[in-house]
Amino acid sequence: MAIPAVESPSSPGTGRRSIGVPEIVFFVVAASAPLTVAAGGLPTSFAVTGVVGIPLLYVILAVLLTVFTGGYAAMSRSIANAGAFYAYITHGLGRVAGVGAAFVALISYNTMQVGLYGLFGFTTADLLKTKLSLDLPWWSVALAGVAVVAVLGFRRIDLNARVLGVLLAVEFLTVLVFDIAQVADAPSGVSVAPLGWDAANSGAVGAAFCFAMASFMGFEAAALYSEECRDPRRTVSRATYIAVAVIGVFYAFTAWAMTVGTGSSQIIGRAQKDGPALVFVLAEAHIGKLFADLAQLFLVTSLFAALLSFHNAVARYFFSLGREGVLPSPLSRTHTRHGSPHVGSLTQTVVAAVVVVVFAASGKDPVLTLFNWFTNLGALGVILLLALTSAAVVVYFAREHRGENAWNRLLAPAVAAVGLGTVFVVSLLNFDALLGAEKGSSLTWVLPGLIVVAAAAGVAFAVYLRQARPDVYARIGGGA
Repeated sequence: MAIPAVESPSSPGTGRRSIGVPEIVFFVVAASAPLTVAAGGLPTSFAVTGVVGIPLLYVILAVLLTVFTGGYAAMSRSIANAGAFYAYITHGLGRVAGVGAAFVALISYNTMQVGLYGLFGFTTADLLKTKLSLDLPWWSVALAGVAVVAVLGFRRIDLNARVLGVLLAVEFLTVLVFDIAQVADAPSGVSVAPLGWDAANSGAVGAAFCFAMASFMGFEAAALYSEECRDPRRTVSRATYIAVAVIGVFYAFTAWAMTVGTGSSQIIGRAQKDGPALVFVLAEAHIGKLFADLAQLFLVTSLFAALLSFHNAVARYFFSLGREGVLPSPLSRTHTRHGSPHVGSLTQTVVAAVVVVVFAASGKDPVLTLFNWFTNLGALGVILLLALTSAAVVVYFAREHRGENAWNRLLAPAVAAVGLGTVFVVSLLNFDALLGAEKGSSLTWVLPGLIVVAAAAGVAFAVYLRQARPDVYARIGGGA
């Protein structure tokens, strides 16, 4: 039996409808963290995978996600729910599958957000030490970041959007200047070879796809804020299309500019040698030391913007699941003044703080463990959710077309389901390369196994609710 779609929530939701297309685009793109991708993601991707054609992979993923958006946007016109993927999968594939997906989403977004604290703490502490001679442990800086994000997460969503808008403008300008400088001063001349299939079809392609997919993280954000935007039927689809286009084109251009700035034959070796410092080394060589120093500062603000964006996403997942009884009901409370899901926000803050403290106590490297393990795990989970959502769109509109054309309700989601399912499988097969681990390492199955465990736990809990608490089970996916 179909679950009633919620078109205009009238019971308590996540506050006033105060944001539009620009604000949602800020949340989506901020989560992808342009400067973080340029400084951390791209050099690591080149170094670990050995794939020169990373720019082409961004183009391929941007096309695939644009196709996905056809069905995703169609669902957003029928369902306004802060649970997004969870809600869409529930309406398409049923409540049991929906709760399984919700648990996967919680694991994925929490690990992505918490993992970023490892890189944020290390990068900020290193900046303070080199520029101000202030020697602080990475975990103290990370916990300070947790506190600031907690304060902003407690406030109105439109305040968060304004903060992200400023940080995002600075990021984009910084990366754009870097890109233009690389192309203008190419040591081996400008070449389109990195955009060719031969360049993309070498090395660990599956791992490279997962790295590239991590750059699109936050893709779901448009639908997550559907209860807080002024016109959800139009805003969500427009914001998602714009964000995918911006992320795909910008990152493909940045990856290409980086190969041109080093030379196609040198990019892998330089990335392996310099790691995340490659961007700053190239910036200093092609532009100057002052710009390189500013870029390091803006990397910190880039990471902060991503942390804030993911924090808000996780808080809304907690809120949605608490509202429907899948998680404890206090998570559904919203602040009387700010309209924010403040209990869900506080819960995410506690999770982040606890994990940072545990990793600090273990003495493990915050970048190689906390950041690398958790962010790759989060990316893998979101790829799975994207594939399942596409399948759910096909099933949902097969029951009732709801005025959607054949492309949006059938062809686009079917193509996306196959394409994203393939990306998930090849990413899973190359997960050892993502972690920099040996082929037989336990990490290559323990970390992906967390996704399986989360899905199984969600499915089992939904079955329990169906038998023991049918009233709660009936509310799953219903929204406000």
